[in-house]
Amino acid sequence: MAQLTRTKIIAVAEKLIMQTGNAAVTLDQLAQELGITHAALYKHFQNKRDLWEAVAAAWFQRTIINQITVDTTLPPEQQLHAWLWAFVTAKKQAYHANPQMFTLNTRYIDNNPAALRTVLTSAYRSIDDILGYHDANFERAETILAAFSAFTLPNFKDSWNSPDYQHRFELVWRLIAPGLASF
Repeated sequence: MAQLTRTKIIAVAEKLIMQTGNAAVTLDQLAQELGITHAALYKHFQNKRDLWEAVAAAWFQRTIINQITVDTTLPPEQQLHAWLWAFVTAKKQAYHANPQMFTLNTRYIDNNPAALRTVLTSAYRSIDDILGYHDANFERAETILAAFSAFTLPNFKDSWNSPDYQHRFELVWRLIAPGLASF
């Protein structure tokens, strides 16, 4: 393959996961599909974990973060509410629409705090921008998103179809909303 890039490797890895219906695609399978040696993958990724984190992160960005749109003419508090609801809804939809990639994301991102923080940085940035915090470390945004962990972490996925899902979301919102401005 003349011009092998990280982007191409990530796309082919995701395609294999979808074709096989299994998030446990091996590096040998991936290399064979790309027409390269197993070792050639290491020119683009430090190790297997690095590759699968990149695949999961690209999927998360495209499938969840990039799906969120909010009316920017709304007041900041309403924008944030809409953004958070869109985020948890996109995560829930991703779980139902693509269980293989959701499983990969869970294994390599959600169960790895450092990788999770990296992947969620764009989400933190969105929250920070909406509220105008200008917080370089996104600490307040991270805290806000953490309050909604029951709607985003895979350990809670079995509760995402409960009839009271939106009601529980609104309860968490009412709990944090008063502290947004003073936070």
